[in-house]
Amino acid sequence: MTVIDIVAGARPNFMKIAPIIHAMERRRNAGGPLRYRLVHTGQHYDARMSGDFFEQLGIPHPDVNLGVGSGTQAEQTAGIMVGYERLLLDAPSAACLVVGDVTSTMACAITAQKMRIPVAHVEAGIRSGDWAMPEEINRMATDAVSNWFFTTSAFANENLRRSGVAADRIFFVGNTMIDTLLANMERLRPADFWQELGLEAGHYFVLTLHRPSNVDGTDHLERLLDAIGAGTRGRPVVFPVHPRTRKSIETLVNLPATLHLVDPQPYLEFNHMVRHAMAVITDSGGITEETTVMGVPCMTLRDSTERPETVSVGTNEILGTDPAALHAALDRLFEHGWKKGGIPEMWDGRTGERIVTALEGLLA
Repeated sequence: MTVIDIVAGARPNFMKIAPIIHAMERRRNAGGPLRYRLVHTGQHYDARMSGDFFEQLGIPHPDVNLGVGSGTQAEQTAGIMVGYERLLLDAPSAACLVVGDVTSTMACAITAQKMRIPVAHVEAGIRSGDWAMPEEINRMATDAVSNWFFTTSAFANENLRRSGVAADRIFFVGNTMIDTLLANMERLRPADFWQELGLEAGHYFVLTLHRPSNVDGTDHLERLLDAIGAGTRGRPVVFPVHPRTRKSIETLVNLPATLHLVDPQPYLEFNHMVRHAMAVITDSGGITEETTVMGVPCMTLRDSTERPETVSVGTNEILGTDPAALHAALDRLFEHGWKKGGIPEMWDGRTGERIVTALEGLLA
């Protein structure tokens, strides 16, 4: 029996590991050789940010919870590394599988590699080119110590090749986030506030903001929200507020009347909102993948993206962080001038199976 660690720690991780866990369980029931140990680092420790996802996505409760909790990036990194090292000393695994680009991903990848345990990185090779993003540092550090690279796009493949990664270590498998979305599309359900806010399909916006460049400066955040309030022409704007953003929002006095602040939403409710929105305004990367597959117009308030396929193929456009850019983009949306978009290669719901097949070949 070959046991691999599957590491998760923050909200985006849970959507990415679910298809891998489900594929591994199906293969195990059919006599497959791999088993997993689910390691939750505790980087996101709030039920709204993590706990709901286990139930909604059918993920078993973790075998291990390192319980790192809150802290600075350095404190969280250190806590995760100490906890994961202790686990591996007590009970080593055959491999460590990490997903995405959060602190837990980088910390566990480095710890495993130092203990001579091979590392597989799911969503490897994506790059924004923006070193001001903590996630960009996490991606680069994780890829630097990974043995095997599971990629979502041709762009990611090329980034890895340019950095010197051999072709036989790169596995172009698709996007596990999309596996999860497609598997749950018919289970999406309205949030409790749907009726209360009078939401109608195609007649409201969804907003998410959490990047430091957008939310840490209250003057800039206020200008962004004013531009969104003005440009959305009286339509409701539903804003699930990230804990980081709430600290800045609470200092603002005059928020647009159409802006509705709500708590972070569970997976099924959040994606129901996205699916039926007129458009999404965001600074997230993962949401741009989901809007692309659902065909929902998406406006990204960043200067770069690590997911260029959502722009070249999908429904996403990069507007930058200047609030003035929103006016023209929203006018184009209301005038039915937004691009239709398509679905990137291999974003077909079968990525988890491809990953497990590759791992069986590498480890069994």
